[in-house]
This record gives sequence, C-alpha cells and structure tokens, in this order.
Amino acid sequence: MASVLFYEKPGCINNTRQKVLLVTAGHTVLAKSLLTEKWTAERLRTFFGELPVAEWFNLSSPRVYGGEVTPDRLSEAEALRLMLADPLLIRRPLMEADGQRRVGFEPDAVDGWIGLASKLSGKAPREDLETCPRKQEEARGQACAMPPS
Repeated sequence: MASVLFYEKPGCINNTRQKVLLVTAGHTVLAKSLLTEKWTAERLRTFFGELPVAEWFNLSSPRVYGGEVTPDRLSEAEALRLMLADPLLIRRPLMEADGQRRVGFEPDAVDGWIGLASKLSGKAPREDLETCPRKQEEARGQACAMPPS
C-alpha cells in the first residue's frame, strides 16, 4: 500500500471522507493544510499534469461559482498566480504517492493509480467526493468557515 501526502482544507467534509477511504483501502495518509503550505508556481503546477487549466480549480470556491473567476478563460500563468494568492481556488485534494502527483479525488482514477477498493466491499466507491455538500448552504449566504489559523 502507498504512503499518501494529502493536501487538504482542514475541516472540509469531503477531504475527511477521502482520507477515510484511503486509510480503509490500506494506505497511510499524511495530511497537510493546502492553505498554509508554502507553494511556488512551479511546484503547484506539477500536481496538474496534462489536465486543462479549468480542471485545476475548486468549482465549489465562492469566487468560481460566483463568477468572479472563470477558469476556462485563464492561461496557466494567470491560474497559478490566482491560486498562489488564494489557495481556496485550488481543486482538492492535492496528493503525492509513489513519486506521482495528482489533483482531485475521482474514485476510479485514484483506484487505478494506488488502489481504493475497500477491504470490506472489494470495490471503489462510485460517489461524488469533490463537490462541496455545503454548496447549497453557501448559496444561501452561509459560507463554510475558514479553519482556525
């Protein structure tokens, strides 16, 4: 099983669920805050691989779904500049294992990469583990609280 460096937003419901799935599959998870990590554009870029710029973004970020930031209209340099200034824009989690870096938590992709099948069920989950379940609350003006510093 893999040792996974897992960059998260502390307190994020989905990041917590993702870590539980990784541990249940037998992986060791070292969680770090995406928000306090000292990122450089070069290092952050390595997590996105060949994905289009629009897929680098956290679509649940109020700045994205509110229309202030339009990911599919940004260059790589613009996207990285925005993300370095506001890490909440970064799609979560960022993960590193076995010398590879990835962004996001699509169960089939994670299963194909390091294995995600539950020891109990023998298969990977088929649910959306990226869209913030609090998005409806945020739409009503009840944004997720920032974690304590």
